[in-house]
Amino acid sequence: MIRYFQTFIVAAETASFSAAGARLGLTQSAVSTQIRRLEEDLGCSLFDRAGKSVALSEEGRKLLPEALRFVALYQGMKGLAQAQPQADMAPLDLGAVSTVQATLLPKAMQRFRAAYPATYVNIVPGMSNQLLTQVDARELDIAVMIRPRLGLSAELKWVPLMQERFVCVAPAGAPTEMKAVLAALPFIRYNRHSMGGQLVDRYLKGHRLWVNEGMELDEPAVMLQMVEEGLGCAIIPSELVPLRETPNVQAVPMPGPPIHREIGVLVRAAALKRPSTEALIEAFVAESRRWEARNRSAGKAAKARRPTKSAAARAAKPK
Repeated sequence: MIRYFQTFIVAAETASFSAAGARLGLTQSAVSTQIRRLEEDLGCSLFDRAGKSVALSEEGRKLLPEALRFVALYQGMKGLAQAQPQADMAPLDLGAVSTVQATLLPKAMQRFRAAYPATYVNIVPGMSNQLLTQVDARELDIAVMIRPRLGLSAELKWVPLMQERFVCVAPAGAPTEMKAVLAALPFIRYNRHSMGGQLVDRYLKGHRLWVNEGMELDEPAVMLQMVEEGLGCAIIPSELVPLRETPNVQAVPMPGPPIHREIGVLVRAAALKRPSTEALIEAFVAESRRWEARNRSAGKAAKARRPTKSAAARAAKPK
């Protein structure tokens, strides 16, 4: 919340959200978001808005001196805290999408704890679009999420972890051709407000594939369970869901080039100066490599167990 008051003070001084953003290293939308949330928390309007210009409202003028005192008090407390020898024990705010929380996160935290056993980590769930906004607004230090389509500002750094291929899944016994599957079964859609869901939506439109809308959600692992229960078919990222361990589900070939999403770590450049932040990112890099090696090994084992065409023919031939 202190960041919101600092943004409020700079916006009041510049009478412009874009100028305040330039001074603070934020986008104009991030400044607007912080001011709106501060207004919601205080229950009043701090600025009168007219087009692109802003001016302090009556409530804003009354609260500005208090905000200045509040921030000055905080800066004094911060100076005392930084004089202590435990500066890198400060809490870390970590955002993570649901599939990462259920897979990479536990082991990555185990690795991190070996080096930083006393550092408090606040884990925040969310979709990638939400996490991007929160990192941009300095509400999160880092986020493990899907890579945004748009370019990132110089203040934000991207550390790639892994590529996830999307697969079409259907209940066992469903047709083996994708158009037939989509025609026969309700479609369990990946939430279109998420980055992964937007990838799926562009793929369907690009291949002129029409679906029978059944439901929409943002949990690939839950979508896989829905398919296993015979509730429909879906297109989901495959690396971080238990696809091979889920019975009664079959993968259906998808026409055209495969689609992927990139999982990685989004971090503010300033946060990288903290050794604890670097250690947490390194823990995710190591765990993603271990996870990819595990998936490659499982894929080779499954291929080895699959009978060859000649073996299958011999087995089917009557004796």
